[in-house]
Amino acid sequence: MNISVILAHPDGRSFNHAIARAAVETLEENGHRVFFHDLYQERFDPLLFASEIPREADLPRDVARHCAEIAQADGIVTVHPNWWGQPPAILKGWVDRVIRPGVAYEFLEGDSGEGVPRGLLKARTAAVFNTSNTEAGRERQVFGDPLETIWKNCIFGLCGVTDFHRRMFTIVVTSTEAQRRQWLDEVRHTVGRLFPNGQADVGCGAAGA
Repeated sequence: MNISVILAHPDGRSFNHAIARAAVETLEENGHRVFFHDLYQERFDPLLFASEIPREADLPRDVARHCAEIAQADGIVTVHPNWWGQPPAILKGWVDRVIRPGVAYEFLEGDSGEGVPRGLLKARTAAVFNTSNTEAGRERQVFGDPLETIWKNCIFGLCGVTDFHRRMFTIVVTSTEAQRRQWLDEVRHTVGRLFPNGQADVGCGAAGA
């Protein structure tokens, strides 16, 4: 299986990076082909310009590569912190530029854009791992869970990914080394359960950073 792993955290020493490494290692151990992108390390430009909006637009090489990989993906893993109830801007920009018409969704014939599009993503399973420094119950009490709505409904659900899993790890800033090891074991177990041993595609190595 082809699995895309997208990481969005600026600090290479962060727990988000540890989560991504655990996910990638588990996927590779299970024989999958991994498309891994550390968006900050790659300095992915999050700005969507008007010239890219049309479906037939001539895309920059790096964006075209991301689009080709996400279209091939049988599964998607996304790792990022919860910043103000949203993904970091670089990841939001990745969504704007890569989860695009003709790649992730399309409007049906005769629909000029006012209807609900049809999902095109090949992937049927997606996992999102988040970190937060606010206690989960208090966070939901204050402003609900916008990340669940964003990823499950607005992005993956709309684009045809029906099997959605999300885990928020909190409170990271005060967590112990033992707690983090336990969380990483949970990441490995979850990724291994969602994407079990499979036959790797031939002729392609891991992509990205």
